[in-house]
Amino acid sequence: MSQPAIYIAVTSHGFGHAVRAATVAEKLRQLCPDLTLIFVTVAPQWLLKSYVKKDFIYRQRIFDVGVIQSDSLTMDKAATLSKMQHIIAESDNIIAEEAQFIRDNNVQLILGDIPALAAPIARAAGIPCWMMSNFGWDFIYRQWGEDFAEVVSWIENYYGQSDRLFRLPLSEPMGAFPNITNVGLTGCKPCHEQLKARFDLTAPQEKTILLTFGGLGLQETPYHNLEYFPDWQFITFDRNAPDLPNLVKVQDNSLRPLDFMPICDRVFSKPGYSTFSEAIYCDLPIVTLTRQGFAEAEVLLNGIQDYSRHQIVSTEEFFTGNWDFLRQALTPPRQADKLAKDGVNTIAQEISNLFEVS
Repeated sequence: MSQPAIYIAVTSHGFGHAVRAATVAEKLRQLCPDLTLIFVTVAPQWLLKSYVKKDFIYRQRIFDVGVIQSDSLTMDKAATLSKMQHIIAESDNIIAEEAQFIRDNNVQLILGDIPALAAPIARAAGIPCWMMSNFGWDFIYRQWGEDFAEVVSWIENYYGQSDRLFRLPLSEPMGAFPNITNVGLTGCKPCHEQLKARFDLTAPQEKTILLTFGGLGLQETPYHNLEYFPDWQFITFDRNAPDLPNLVKVQDNSLRPLDFMPICDRVFSKPGYSTFSEAIYCDLPIVTLTRQGFAEAEVLLNGIQDYSRHQIVSTEEFFTGNWDFLRQALTPPRQADKLAKDGVNTIAQEISNLFEVS
């Protein structure tokens, strides 16, 4: 019999879900070195490899769409609804095919972040389904009105069939899940040694800003505003960014925004769990845009106001202003208590315990 495997089902939306699932998987690899990791997702393989250092099986499969977007802020609700309706129509075939794959590959657990189809696939295969997230897609779609009502009910039904949820901080209630375990932030140790020398980062840390606006980026980032900060340095992973004297473009897929966080004064981002979680994990202040029409954003913005030094910037200030807000003082967190940082260790250890028993 082949060695035991875990099937990691990641939602088809952006990079953040894949990042935190891969962070858990890398820790799990350390605890269970003989366990086969199977990532089932359309998130880029290079992204997973930047977190998971050894081999894994990469299986491309779409379980959901999250939100169809042209960039990290612009959403196409009609296309999202159409694609989700198509997936629901094909769900019986998806469940049957993936259950057979699971039986053929000695998979003993599904870890989902956070596609609803993970639960019925696990049931069809006769194995447990554990999930991890700070929100469910029912929470996002419910805000979008009656057109999404059937999709919301479909998602809630399958979330209710999961065996366990690890609920991350900065979360909505996630009431569709029957068995919830609260855990701490996800994050891991940055690999930042020698980055200052490698990228010739000579500005002082208090004038070094990490720009990261999610896997899709922004269509029209106003990089011309950087000319108002000639003695500052900005770091971006945007390959389409212009060549500017104070803008460092990172194009090495083995490097992550996380790796630059310890050498920056703050991260400038849009609302996204993984970026916020890794920043708080590294005690890095957060400057963030607002985001309308995406229910998780309000939860995240409320969370950083409680637990991080922060600054919240309107999209109007971002796109039409001169970014003078970067010279302003950051707002301290409202809460004196800090968030636990044990999410990755807790989830990985619980999975390890399950495999030891089985």
